[in-house]
Amino acid sequence: MSDACAPRGRLAACIPALAGLAALVAACLAGAYPATPSQVAAVIGHALGLPGFSGAAAAADPALAAVVLDLRLWRGVLAYGVGAALAVAGGVFQGVLRNPLADPFTLGVSGGAAFGAALSLTLGLAAATGARLATPLCALAGGGATLAAVLALSRAAGGLRRETVVLSGIIAATFLSALLSLVKALNEESVAGIVFWIMGGFQGRGKEELALFLPCLFLGLAVVRLFVRELDILLLGETQARQLGVATGRARLCLLGAASLLTAGAVAVSGVIGFVGLIAPHACRRLFGAEHKGMLTQSALTGGALLVLADVASRAILPDGAELPVGVVTALLGGPFFAFLLLAPRTGSRS
Repeated sequence: MSDACAPRGRLAACIPALAGLAALVAACLAGAYPATPSQVAAVIGHALGLPGFSGAAAAADPALAAVVLDLRLWRGVLAYGVGAALAVAGGVFQGVLRNPLADPFTLGVSGGAAFGAALSLTLGLAAATGARLATPLCALAGGGATLAAVLALSRAAGGLRRETVVLSGIIAATFLSALLSLVKALNEESVAGIVFWIMGGFQGRGKEELALFLPCLFLGLAVVRLFVRELDILLLGETQARQLGVATGRARLCLLGAASLLTAGAVAVSGVIGFVGLIAPHACRRLFGAEHKGMLTQSALTGGALLVLADVASRAILPDGAELPVGVVTALLGGPFFAFLLLAPRTGSRS
């Protein structure tokens, strides 16, 4: 890369992070309760005790402070984390399976999480136990159980090769889809809640869901970081990867487990949100190259910003405080954008 291109490359690498900050600011502004950027800055600055924000003017509207700090800010942070998790999971699945169309839901983990949530909603566990996190916990357990079943089936079918893993995921997803339809058919009263949860969104979600999700996020990202070199080598193929000293079965197991943990945690707190795990890795691979260490970092930043903006759009499109499911927004925006990525001419330079 030339000296003239280097500053532009560094500037481009900062864009996803800056977009994420701008998206979080927008998340604090969007909603039925009106707020201006200066009011949001005053509320957050006062809460952090920053110089210049400690006066009474910063806390003049306690209702606005409660809305921004207790609802919008945590919701935005949760959406950012979920977007980052889905983007990294998508990049990992595409690398391990060497399939550009692989996404975070390839192994059927989303189907397991959706089935777990559907059972919770049908049985009314949240109301019966008084635990707000009953449904997310059931979704997380369903996703984990599905991952274990897929890996066990793949091993029984000949090992953790990409063909057996994908086929096992398809079998699990198909079976769980049938079970989910059965649950909806047997209890029509829960259909609306199940469908709304499956479409994905962050309405009414905040600190508690974030506390459940963060361990999944940090553990999944840590494992991916440990095996990011092996992920690059796996792209060379099974034989060459083994010749270079990579324990391919162990690397695949750890990477697939980490990506599935990220997916299960994200689906547990947000429902099923598509396209983020496809758009972010593909866009960042074009802009920043195929090396996974840099690409996955930028994918996390891009996916987080993308999902926060989708959540903001879901609150801004309809009047009177009504919200669209975020999964609908990502599908409406993601389909044309992904078509653009496929049709756009490739360039020979990363600059």
